[in-house]
Order: sequence, then C-alpha cells, then structure tokens
Amino acid sequence: MKTDVLLIPMSARWKDMRAAALAAEEAGFDGIWTWDHLRDPDGPSGPGVPEALTVLTALAEATRRVSLGSLVLNVANRHPGLLANMAATIQAVSGGRLLLGIGAGGSKRTPYAVEQQALGQSVDGDQARAQRVVEAIEVLRRLWSGDGSSFAGQHYRLERPTGFLRPEPPPPIIVGGFGPRMAAIAGRHADGMNTQAFHPRLADLVKVARDERAAAGRDPASFIVTVFAGMDERWLRGDSRARQSLERVGVERLILLLSPPFDPGEIRAAGRLLGA
Repeated sequence: MKTDVLLIPMSARWKDMRAAALAAEEAGFDGIWTWDHLRDPDGPSGPGVPEALTVLTALAEATRRVSLGSLVLNVANRHPGLLANMAATIQAVSGGRLLLGIGAGGSKRTPYAVEQQALGQSVDGDQARAQRVVEAIEVLRRLWSGDGSSFAGQHYRLERPTGFLRPEPPPPIIVGGFGPRMAAIAGRHADGMNTQAFHPRLADLVKVARDERAAAGRDPASFIVTVFAGMDERWLRGDSRARQSLERVGVERLILLLSPPFDPGEIRAAGRLLGA
C-alpha cells in the first residue's frame, strides 16, 4: 500500500507547499495531493486558498518521482472540456504522474456551498450533482480519446469536438464520495474511488464499486481504492493494525493530511517511520 500526503491549502503559502512537497518526496512518500477549494470556510477573511490545479502543475515541475493528485476537484468549478485540457497539460508536465480526483462538490448542507454561491453559481441537489460527475467523466474520456462525435447530456454538450490535447497516458479518474451512490458511480464510470479511512462502511463501499465495475464489463482488480486520514504514527508503520485493516479491504493508497504551517523536518521524520 502506497503512502501519500495531502497539503491542506487553507491559508497556505505556495512557497511552503513547495517546500513540504519536496520534503515529502525526499522522505519517501509516494504521492502529493491537495484539496480543491476557493476559500476557507473557517477563515473567509484570511489570506485565501491556492488553486489546486495550478499548485499541482507547479509541483509537477518541482518534483521528479511522486504522484500528484487532486482530492477532489468539484466538477461544478470547471467545465469538463477545460478540465480535460488542464489535466492533459499536467500529465505532460509531470511525465504521467497525475491522479485526477473529482467529485460532486459540497451540498447546500455544507460550508463549501458558500464558495460557489459567492460566485453566482447554483448548488444543485444530490442527484443532479452526482449526474454531473457522470457526464464530466464522459466528456473527459471523449476528449482524451480524440472522439470527435457530438454529445448531449443534461449538463454538458459537445459539438463535434476535435483538436483537443490528448494525455499520454490518460490519468486515472478517482471519484470521491462517502455513500453507495458515489461508490457505484466510481466503479461503473471511473478508475478508482476515495473516501475516509475510518469510514464505518468502507468494505461495503469498496464492494459496491467493484461489483459495479464488474457489471460494466471492466476488471475489478484494476480499480484503485484510496482513503484519507490525519497524519498519525499508526498509519506510518507497516505492521500497524490500522494499515493492515486497510490492506485487507484492498486499499491501494493511504493519503495523510497535513495542515499549514508545514514543517519539512516533521515530514522527514514521518518518512523515517514508513515501513518500520
């Protein structure tokens, strides 16, 4: 099981994110992720939030080995045609290291809905937001494959698209979610899923996703399961019960969250525990 870190961008400075990413790569972590948000719901008057894909592009140039991931991009923030081109660009800059995490965005019940409402965007209900994810995946795959046929969905349209940048290889699409609806979408349409490491129904969600993948005629064994948790020593030691419980479920990547201000020394110390 791979071990990654996620750099929480709320109130973070780019130079500190860069230093933390370089420390994580040096320390032996396998990947660097960041969240996709436009503002800090807990401190809206603070210094702001660095944009996720811009950060990942810069880190693609600064790093050499680690995977780079978004956890997860709100598909309502970017038209999937634009997202397809942005992801293809990062894939080129990074040499094929992108893991494209996408999701439905926050519902009206979450503090993250405010960042969309502040920009005049509506926040749809759960079913509509889930359908938007399905259509976004369809658009991404069509553009990446060079499919020039038209497409008409409930949320997006393509009119004989040609000439779009095509990534080599296309990055895996990982869908984030916490319930069976998004797990099913991940299994049927995407390449992987992300949820909480401590989710009480983690095994059930993984089964839903793999069953849907098999029903769609796709290999369940190639499905990528990722989970996130806070940085803690029990997640770093290879012989810990916590890690072993995830491995039994089939988790491939464990993503550990880091809050600013980032301490490169602490990141290197955590790396020394990996596999211990």
